[in-house]
Amino acid sequence: MPDDSARQAAQALEAGFLAEMLKNTGLGDAAAGRDGGIGAEQFASFQRQALAEAMVRSGGIGLAETVYDAIVERADAT
Repeated sequence: MPDDSARQAAQALEAGFLAEMLKNTGLGDAAAGRDGGIGAEQFASFQRQALAEAMVRSGGIGLAETVYDAIVERADAT
């Protein structure tokens, strides 16, 4: 697996994790509650995902680097 692919996979995993954590904080619940429509809920999920991706680009919480290191280590072992 090329390094770029491994790094992108690790960053995508961290962004997904962060988006889920942001969801559990209630981020976007107020937007969804304004009109109660499914569109507002969908917008809130896009907002959480974009925020999570920005967090990863800014260094994140270190999960992507740990996952990347594990991917490379496993690839080197085979």
